[in-house]
Amino acid sequence: MHRVVRTLLMAAVLDAALIPGLVLAQTGPLPSTKAPAGAEVYIESPRDGATVGQDFTVRFGLKGMGVAPAGVEHADTGHHHLLVDVTTLPAAGTPIPKDAQHLHFGGGQTEATIHLSPGTHTLQLELADANHVPFSPALVSKKITVHVK
Repeated sequence: MHRVVRTLLMAAVLDAALIPGLVLAQTGPLPSTKAPAGAEVYIESPRDGATVGQDFTVRFGLKGMGVAPAGVEHADTGHHHLLVDVTTLPAAGTPIPKDAQHLHFGGGQTEATIHLSPGTHTLQLELADANHVPFSPALVSKKITVHVK
């Protein structure tokens, strides 16, 4: 029981550390976790080119790895980040930012209902380690486009 509570507290602290406006001292890049050979992240739904409402569910797919909450270190596991309208991937060795374009699912979620404004948007998944740092090499999905009505 204490281990579960400690793990949840660590995940909350890590997630809180990435709140916009909160500046943490960092002396350089963090170590990147090596991605297992053959691991793949993908968006199960919606499909590329789909027309969706302003509130819609995105289902995350993962092959060759498992999902664990942020702060939980288990071999070959990570957690999802949904990149919305992002043109440049987050830098290697640095935690993925937490803002309107970089949505964190540090609880180990494998799907989420999101809200986007009307128009055309791109979506891409990136898997990160327990510290929100992208794997090396980066595990990113194919970028898809959705049309929000």
